[in-house]
Amino acid sequence: MPVIRVLETPAEMAQVEDLQRLVWPGSDAEILPGHILLTFAHNGGLVLGAYESEQLVGLLVGFPGLYPLPDGLQPKHCSHELGVHPDYQNAGIGFALKCAQWQMLRQQGLSLATWTYDPLLSRNAHLNIARLGAVCNTYLPNLYGEMRDGLNIGLDSDRFQVDWWVNTRRVSRRLGRRPRPGLSLDHYTAADIHTLYQVSALPDSPILPPEHFATPQAALALVEIPSDFFALKRQDFTLARAWRLFSREVFTACFGQGYLVTDFIFDRSGNTPRSLYVLTHGQSTLTD
Repeated sequence: MPVIRVLETPAEMAQVEDLQRLVWPGSDAEILPGHILLTFAHNGGLVLGAYESEQLVGLLVGFPGLYPLPDGLQPKHCSHELGVHPDYQNAGIGFALKCAQWQMLRQQGLSLATWTYDPLLSRNAHLNIARLGAVCNTYLPNLYGEMRDGLNIGLDSDRFQVDWWVNTRRVSRRLGRRPRPGLSLDHYTAADIHTLYQVSALPDSPILPPEHFATPQAALALVEIPSDFFALKRQDFTLARAWRLFSREVFTACFGQGYLVTDFIFDRSGNTPRSLYVLTHGQSTLTD
């Protein structure tokens, strides 16, 4: 596993700048400069680095924020960036950085961290929802406007804002040495849980969004997304845009009816992988 360090010096921030360019290539306009990173680090924020043999291979950046409650504003942590070197992805580095962040936020006495991610990226959904225990009932259409980096260029920057309640049993169990085993798709199928819509495609054929969906009526529901949205975008940009608009409609409708995302399933049992969000009605699962 990598060595996780708190970064605080100009030399370290220069390394973070360079790694950002590898993770989000194509435009320096999307890169956080070293002086901003130093300001975060020296004023209650957090810049973490993951090192393999003295090479920076992962980064995490966050800063203090506020969120409203009926009795006034409360402090939170805004987790802004999490990135891993392209040669070191799928090795648990992102999870290790988030675990270090979790420990530090608890030491600061904070109960909530929030961040955003593209809801059509199944790998990010698996980390944020299934492994870290974050939940979501906020859909933000085109949050950042036009983005010019190689990963985001050309599509509206729609995002989930997730809530990570760091002191809950839900989060502690998922980050523990014996994390909660996730339910498989077979479990939900056996329980006859309603799927709002189902991605159906033959292997190597386009994955089309359905023409219609029915809003859920039960306590639980499943929402399926393409398992590799980046590949879909490379193959058919028009189809990727159709998925963006369709998923925006689905999640906005469901969140408006009181549902929240509480889990994520990545199923490899069939000929093609399947990726599905689990929607739960109400707030009862925040501490499960």
